[in-house]
Amino acid sequence: MKKLFFVFVFLLVLGALAAAAGVVGLYFWAAEDLPGFRKITDYRPPLVTTVYARDNQILGYLYSEKRFLVTLSEMPDFLPKAFLASEDASFYQHEGVDLGAIFRAMIRNLQAGGIKQGGSTITQQIIKRLLLTSEKSYQRKLKEAILAYRLEKYLTKDEILTIYLNQIYLGSRAYGVEAAARTYFGVHVKDLTIAQAALLAGLPQAPTRYSPFRDFESAKARQKYVLGRMLVQGWITQEEHDKALAEPLIFKSMPDPSWQIAPYYLEEVRRELIDRYGEDMVYSGGLHVYTAVDLRHQEYATRALREGLIASERRRGFKPQVEHIDKAKYEEFLAASDMPERTLVAGAWVKVLVTEVTGAGATVRFGDKTGYIATENLNWAKGRLSPGDVLWTTVLAVPGEAVEQKPDKPGQKAQAALTPAQAAAQAQESAKPQEAVKAGPKASGRPVWRLGAQFEPQIEGALVSMDPRTGEVLACVGGFSFERSQFNRATQALRQPGSSFKPIVYSVAMDNGLTPATVVMDSPFYYRDPWSGKVWSPGNYGGDFMGPMSIRSALAKSRNLVTIRVAQQVGMKKVVDRAQAMGLRGDFVPYLPVSLGAVAVNLLDMCQAYSAFARDGTTVKPRFILTVKSAWGEDLFDSKPETTVVMTPQTAYVMAGLLKEVVRAGTATAAKVFGRPMAGKTGTTNDFQDAWFMGFTPYLLSGVYIGYDQPRSMGNGETGGRGALPIWIAYRQGVENDYPVQDFERPPGIVMADVDGISVPFKEGTERGSFAIVDEETERVLFADPNAPLARGEDLLKQMF
Repeated sequence: MKKLFFVFVFLLVLGALAAAAGVVGLYFWAAEDLPGFRKITDYRPPLVTTVYARDNQILGYLYSEKRFLVTLSEMPDFLPKAFLASEDASFYQHEGVDLGAIFRAMIRNLQAGGIKQGGSTITQQIIKRLLLTSEKSYQRKLKEAILAYRLEKYLTKDEILTIYLNQIYLGSRAYGVEAAARTYFGVHVKDLTIAQAALLAGLPQAPTRYSPFRDFESAKARQKYVLGRMLVQGWITQEEHDKALAEPLIFKSMPDPSWQIAPYYLEEVRRELIDRYGEDMVYSGGLHVYTAVDLRHQEYATRALREGLIASERRRGFKPQVEHIDKAKYEEFLAASDMPERTLVAGAWVKVLVTEVTGAGATVRFGDKTGYIATENLNWAKGRLSPGDVLWTTVLAVPGEAVEQKPDKPGQKAQAALTPAQAAAQAQESAKPQEAVKAGPKASGRPVWRLGAQFEPQIEGALVSMDPRTGEVLACVGGFSFERSQFNRATQALRQPGSSFKPIVYSVAMDNGLTPATVVMDSPFYYRDPWSGKVWSPGNYGGDFMGPMSIRSALAKSRNLVTIRVAQQVGMKKVVDRAQAMGLRGDFVPYLPVSLGAVAVNLLDMCQAYSAFARDGTTVKPRFILTVKSAWGEDLFDSKPETTVVMTPQTAYVMAGLLKEVVRAGTATAAKVFGRPMAGKTGTTNDFQDAWFMGFTPYLLSGVYIGYDQPRSMGNGETGGRGALPIWIAYRQGVENDYPVQDFERPPGIVMADVDGISVPFKEGTERGSFAIVDEETERVLFADPNAPLARGEDLLKQMF
C-alpha cells in the first residue's frame, strides 16, 4: 500500500509540475511579442480640435474621431457607476482580470459551441482597444489578461476608468461620454440625468444595434437593464431607479456650428493649421484655436455679399430655377441644414426644404426646425413651389417677434437687413417698422420662423474685412454659399483688380517728385511695342477725355490715361517693385497695362496692400489665427502683427487724402452716407468682368470683389461703384457705429494746400514745387504743376492749353 501511495503522490507531484510547466509554457506562448504600455500610460487619444471666434464662441470642430476629453471630476458620480454596473461591477475589487466572469463566459461558450461571451473587465477592454486586435481567439484573450494584470500595476483604477470613459465608442460617430452626451441629448456630460447616463451605459456592447436613433425599444431595454444593475449594486435608491425609469427620453443632438456660422473663415483656418501642424495634429490633437473672427462682422458681411450678388443678378433679369430633391434625401438634407438657434436672427440666411404648399404660403423645414413663407413673401417662387423643393430664404421674424426693415445688431429683436441697393440709396432714411407678424401655423407645438424666399445667383464674389492696426481679419466670406462651392474667392481666386490698383501707381508718383497738384493731360494715348510693333491705345470709361487735370482729380475720377502717363513717367519697374513690396503676388512684369490693374491678384493680398494707406506706410499681414493651445492648455502659437515698411508715413497720408477725395467727389460718392472720414477706390475691368471696391478708415479696412467664376461680362454698367460698393456699404452700415469717428493721423512733415479749390495734403516743401514732363517726340508738355513759379509754370500751361 505504501508503494502505491508513494507512486500516487509521485504522479500527483509530477502532474502538478507538468501542469505548472504547462501554465508557464502557456504564459510564455501567450506573452510572446506583447506590446508595451506607452500608448496607454501616455494616453493621447484622437481628440477634437476646437476653433473659437474672438468672443470664445465656438466656430467649429475639426476631427477624425469626435471625442472631447473629460475627467472623472467633471462627470456626475452616477455616470461611471452606470458603466460599471453594465460592464464590470467588480472593477474596484479585481486586479485586471475577473476569474469568476471568465469562468461564467467559458461555460457559456462551451454550451454554445463557440465564443459567444468574453467576460472581459474594463481594463481588458482598454487593452483590446488600444494595444491588441478584436480577434476572437484564446491566445488573444490570454495576452489581454496578462496585459490587464500588468497595467493595473502601472495605473490607478481611476486613471483606467477615465481612459475607458473617454475611449469607448458609443455610436453615431461619438467617442467617449462627452461626445455621446452631446450627440444623443444635446448636453454636456456634467448635465446628464441618471436616466440618460443609464442609456449611454447600455450602448458599448453594440452601439449601432442599441442606438436610440435606430431602435428605441432595444435602447430602452438596455437602459432598464443598467438601472436594475445599479439598484442591485446599491448605487441608486429604489426611488431614483423608478424616477429614472419613468423619465421621458428626449433625443436631441447639440448643434454643431462647423461650416454653418462662418464656413469660409473656418476653412481658411483649417488650411493654415494643416500647413503649420500637419493633418494628424489638426484632426487628432485636440487643439484649441483662437481666431480673430468677429461673428457680428461675419454675419453682416455674409448678408451684404449675398444680397449684393442677388441685386446684381436682378439687374440682368436673371431667372432662378427651383431645386428639387427626392424623399429619400430629406433626412440627409435636414441633418446638413441644422443651425444653432442663436444664429437664426432676423436677416439670417437659411436653406430650407418645402414640405407643404397652400394658397396662403409654404411650410418648410430646416434641421429640426419649422418655417413658414407667407404668399406675399414668396417673391420669385410664387406659384412655382411643391413639396421636396429646396430654396434659400432669409429670416423675417423669429417666433413671437416683429418684422422690421432697418438692420441692427444680430441677436437683437427681429430686424431684416437692407439690401445693398437700399443701403446705397436709402442710407440716410429711417426705415419704418412694419406690422407685427401674426402668429403663424404651429408645427406640433414647435415655434415657427417667418421666412422670405430668396434665390441662388450664378455670380460669385468675396468680402474681407480686417483691422489695419493689427492685421486681425474680422470677417472673410469667400462666396455665396460654402455648400455650393468651397473655393474661397477671398484667398484663392486671382482676378484683375482694375482701377483699384491705381493707388499703388500714385504712391510711387508721390515718392518721385509728383504731387496732388501736378497737372496731367487726359488725352488719347498711343504706345507702340518696340518688339512686336503693335500699338496699344487704351481709353477711359465712357470713352471721353477731360484734358489737363490734377492728379487729385484724376484719381478721384479714375482716369485711365492720366494713370498711364504717370506710370510711364515714374517707370513701371518702380511700380512693380512697390506692388510686390506691398504684398501682391501676381505675375508682375514692367509693362504699362499693369498700371491699370491688368495683373490678377487675390482680395486678401489687396487688403494687405491697402493697409499701408490706412496705417503709417507699413503693411500689416492679415491674421486669421491668434493663438493655438494644446489639449492640455500648453501654448503652441501666439501670433503678433507682422509689418513691412513700404513707403514713408508722409506718402501714406497723402495717399489717404487722395483716396478720401474718391469718396467725396469721385467714383465712390455713395459712401458719403456715413458722414465720417472714409477713403477708398473702385475698380472695374474690361467688359465689366470684375468689379471691386477697397475702402478703409484708420480702424477698419474692407474689400469687396464680384464676378463670374468663369470670367464673362456682368453686363454694361456693372462697375465697381455699382456692383461692389453697395455691398461694402451694406456691410459697413452694420458695424460702423461700433467705432468712434476717427480721421487719419497726420504725421510730421505734412502741410495742407488748395488744389482745384479743395484742401489736400502735401509733403512739406512740395506744395509749390515745379514739375513738367515733355513728350520727347512731339515736345508737347504732358505734365505741369500749376503751383510752380509763374515764369516757368505760365509757359508750361500755355503750351498745354
